[in-house]
Amino acid sequence: MPETKRGFVIAIDGPAGAGKSTLARGLARALRIPYLNTGAMYRSLAAEALRRSVDPEDGAALAEAARSLRFSLGGDPPSLQVDGRAPGDDLATAEIEAVVSSVAGHPEVRAVLRAEQRRLGAGGAVVEGRDIGTVVFPDADLKVFLEADPGERAARRQAERRDGDPALAAALDRRDALDARTNPLVPADDARVVDSTGREAEEVLAEVLALVRGRT
Repeated sequence: MPETKRGFVIAIDGPAGAGKSTLARGLARALRIPYLNTGAMYRSLAAEALRRSVDPEDGAALAEAARSLRFSLGGDPPSLQVDGRAPGDDLATAEIEAVVSSVAGHPEVRAVLRAEQRRLGAGGAVVEGRDIGTVVFPDADLKVFLEADPGERAARRQAERRDGDPALAAALDRRDALDARTNPLVPADDARVVDSTGREAEEVLAEVLALVRGRT
């Protein structure tokens, strides 16, 4: 059987607050290709684990729960749907933040979701996460590692957490520390590092679109 040609994939990696989601959504709209937020997949699984009272340390049970979720692309422009619905703000609670790193740290869980991410992105997509260019799509057509000054990233995250919930802030900080141990955040060797510090989202988008044009 002849090998099926993969669509154009853009991998966007970087820390929280660097502007990955804004950039990825803008690219998807401009290029008219799907947008895949892999972090929302892990959050959806964490929410499902809480709903089922699955121990966040039980990798086998979590992998089984992951296999029960239906991940797809839908909407206009296409983006992640879980069991037929777009992920919502309910995935940003302190309860989910407190367990998502533990849930995502199991190799068997990452194997299930990695396979789903590759399936969803196979036709071409802007894929956002922490290890897209290094693990999920090491052969991505363009890899961007988006970074920003820590103070600016913290301010952006605070603005996103409009309610200023201190429990959520603490959970976010704990998640960052756990993520760094489970899945070290490093750019792929062939990634283009883009610094968003002090820059408008439109300026960053224009820079990356120029990189895309150089690859197509």
